[in-house]
Amino acid sequence: MNHCSMRSLAGFWILLLGWPALFHAAPVSSPVSPEDEVLAERFISRYSDDWLTNPSPRRISKRSFTENLKSMQSFYGLEVTGALNNETLELMKRPRCGVPDVSRYIHYEGRPKWLKKQITYRITRYTPDLTRLTADATIAQAFQLYSDVVPLDFKQIRSGTADIEIYFAAGEHGDFNSFDGKNGELAHAIHPQKGKGGFVHFDEDETWTVTNEDFNLLLVAAHEIGHSLGLEHSKDSSALLFPSYQYVDTNGYKLPDDDRRGIQALYGPREVPTPKPERPTEDPFPSPEDEQCNRTLVFDAATSFREDLFFFKNGYYWRKSSEGIDLTKVNSKWSEIYIVDAAYEVPHKNAVYLFEGAQYWGIKADSETVMSGYPQPLTNLGLPPSVTQVDAAVYESTTKKTFIFSGSQYWRYDDGSNQMDPGYPRDIKKDFPGIGSRVDAAFENYGNLFLSNGPRQSEYNLACRKVMRVLLNYGWLGCY
Repeated sequence: MNHCSMRSLAGFWILLLGWPALFHAAPVSSPVSPEDEVLAERFISRYSDDWLTNPSPRRISKRSFTENLKSMQSFYGLEVTGALNNETLELMKRPRCGVPDVSRYIHYEGRPKWLKKQITYRITRYTPDLTRLTADATIAQAFQLYSDVVPLDFKQIRSGTADIEIYFAAGEHGDFNSFDGKNGELAHAIHPQKGKGGFVHFDEDETWTVTNEDFNLLLVAAHEIGHSLGLEHSKDSSALLFPSYQYVDTNGYKLPDDDRRGIQALYGPREVPTPKPERPTEDPFPSPEDEQCNRTLVFDAATSFREDLFFFKNGYYWRKSSEGIDLTKVNSKWSEIYIVDAAYEVPHKNAVYLFEGAQYWGIKADSETVMSGYPQPLTNLGLPPSVTQVDAAVYESTTKKTFIFSGSQYWRYDDGSNQMDPGYPRDIKKDFPGIGSRVDAAFENYGNLFLSNGPRQSEYNLACRKVMRVLLNYGWLGCY
């Protein structure tokens, strides 16, 4: 099988998969119009093999145009004439892949691949077109197509950094490759890189299904995962890695022979059959009930919630109120939210904000219901697209500012103007001396901030920039 070449952009090799919907261009008139000549030159300049060595708009010579046009016609099985004709122009006018078509390699140059047997993945932003359980199950099935035939195992994680990050986004979404709207590029991915993880991004402007309508998530996801494992596009029109989207019946679907041979050439065959992965259930997270009085307890998030305090852990939360402490599953309270990474309350807005992955929800504090218009992406707060998860957040009532922590840095958000203060991010360790280099959970209580780093918690006076005392997280849950 032949494969299309890679595209270099901003230090990364990026694959842009642009699978067209069912589309038939109108026949073009003859002779070729000046507009069609411009379109053809742009197409060849952008998608020919020469583009790899000079990825910028330019005029190309007549000879180079003719040779590249022949290569393009050959790749798509058209009559190789080296001249524009109706059939060639019709193909050029279709929505398409953003990667050059002509390739010299069956895999990426250098044959990059994963050097470990278990690869983790995390879905940090879901599509509203499908339930989370359906999306989880479909993505797991796409990975299984490969684990059935090569000695790789794939594990979905709900927090932390995964080898392959997966999310749905529209337009510009932070990787220098904007999606182009409905019925254009459907998804893109990055191939294995030494010492670095990868990603798979899906265009949220498309409609995602698990049927033959619109775009089938299993087929698109399996194609992109092939790129993430080291496969390029295939010239075989029956292959999963063929550049154009084509629906096939997914009932009992197996990896086509061309793709199977390609992936086994990289990783070898799987000698022992892999048991079917468990499908996500209604309760995929173990209850942290036994951890309540553990001195090593680490909170995922914490926040005030009117007169109460909420402490989040592994998809559950403890609610500390005047009536006692109750443990509740997050998803049973707010059906769209599974794991809470960070949370904060803005009392004068009657609002609590809960973060999961690259998005967040607004909750009405009095009714404890999700506000309309949510979830929102983190970028709506003014965070850069590179921040795909928030570790902690806390609203400070004196300054009326919200501190948002991610990694070793923090941002300061003005809840009055609804915008990020200039001059951020800043270093946590430098501006909050004594608390460490990161914050896992944070809330305000009795005028001080309580900032957790692992099981250790610092009661911090912001005005004095001083740690008043050091506690353990579990002490808030009636354990001494």
